[in-house]
Amino acid sequence: MIHVLFVCLGNICRSPVAEGVFRKLVEDAGLSDAIQCDSAGTASYHIGNLPDRRMRQVAAQNGIQLIHKSRKLNGDDFYTFDYILAMDEINFDDIRNQSYRSSGFFYPEDRLFLYREFDPVQDGSSDVPDPYYEDISVFEDVFRMVERCGVQFLEFLIQKNQLKQ
Repeated sequence: MIHVLFVCLGNICRSPVAEGVFRKLVEDAGLSDAIQCDSAGTASYHIGNLPDRRMRQVAAQNGIQLIHKSRKLNGDDFYTFDYILAMDEINFDDIRNQSYRSSGFFYPEDRLFLYREFDPVQDGSSDVPDPYYEDISVFEDVFRMVERCGVQFLEFLIQKNQLKQ
């Protein structure tokens, strides 16, 4: 079983929608018995809360229900998850630093990625933008972005791990 963790700051916008979209892609590919995913935040602002209502609305309009409850990244995650995908560079750095503080080692570079590394549409940014203080159009943009990244990341996992669909 391959375990994948999506991480943003508060775990109520970007990482839960990335998790929800990726879970649907995995199901559609018939790989639910080979890949599992979860999401977390580097901060503890919203622990136990559902994703932001606007993110749930956009996801629902695209056939995905977001029921994840926010949680904070913890030391066990570095042992549990085979891949960790950060939504932006600040969270990427926080994940690396926390992995060292929690376990005494930096999470392996070939298993920690900025999610936009898998985006076929390059616009000069390596971050999935945080839509929290923005209008609904940014939530829609984030949905499309994580969907594109999810398709490419799933293809990466299939090839790297020789998974059969």
